[in-house]
Amino acid sequence: MPLWQALIMGLVQGATEFLPVSSSGHLAVFPWLFGWDDLQSDPDLERAFSVALHLGTFVGAAGYFRADVVRLSKAGLVAVAKRKAETEDERMALLLALSAVPAAVLGASLDALLEGEFVGEAMIGVLLIVFGLLLWIADRKMGEREMRSWRTRDALSMGMAQAMALFPGVSRSGATITAGRFLGLNRDAATRLSFLMSLPVIGGAGLYEGVRLLRDGGLPAGFAPAFAVGMGAAGVTGFAAVWGLLRFVRHRSFAPFVVYRILAGALVIAVAGARA
Repeated sequence: MPLWQALIMGLVQGATEFLPVSSSGHLAVFPWLFGWDDLQSDPDLERAFSVALHLGTFVGAAGYFRADVVRLSKAGLVAVAKRKAETEDERMALLLALSAVPAAVLGASLDALLEGEFVGEAMIGVLLIVFGLLLWIADRKMGEREMRSWRTRDALSMGMAQAMALFPGVSRSGATITAGRFLGLNRDAATRLSFLMSLPVIGGAGLYEGVRLLRDGGLPAGFAPAFAVGMGAAGVTGFAAVWGLLRFVRHRSFAPFVVYRILAGALVIAVAGARA
């Protein structure tokens, strides 16, 4: 894989992972649109590269939320040791862990299916449009709930929405923000929770795939530089995307992302139809 392709894919991943536009959909569509087939002959390597890019964005987001990650991690360990949550941080840490369960269970259940091309390009276009419209409907609700009002029901509901992001075109952040807005959370709370919820899921998936890759012999010769470039680009742009979206939602709606999803979805469907 040429380094410039790895760089572009890393930039795309980092820019789209935390924006509600579906990073997995973009990672699937970009090589298809431009004929980049360096990894398509090896599905395991292609999947490993995708997870490596996600790990890059994990580092970027964890860097942005580093104080929250340290504080909540300590609180979570204390709550587990006491077998109960007594402080707000302890309660939040346990709820974030609970929200990761649906994606972990569904990911493990569909592991074999996820290795195949279970969603074609045209369906990715459809999912971009459908979940974009759902985001638009949810964002019209005048929800004013703050993060401190987050409860077990909310964590499970948003966790189920996050699990839907296993299908390219849905968007992890888009699905969780949509669920949060439907639950009455304000834009800032829904967005922050979406980002914090993503960290254990992305980190867990990266650890799983890393162990699997090492078990299968590690990276083939010559691919390490491309992986490093892609991860680095994803980390930098992921950090920027988190910072930018949190500033954006303080004053504006998600309407621009809805419009982008509809236009991008329509383009993907049109190209898929022309190539059929």
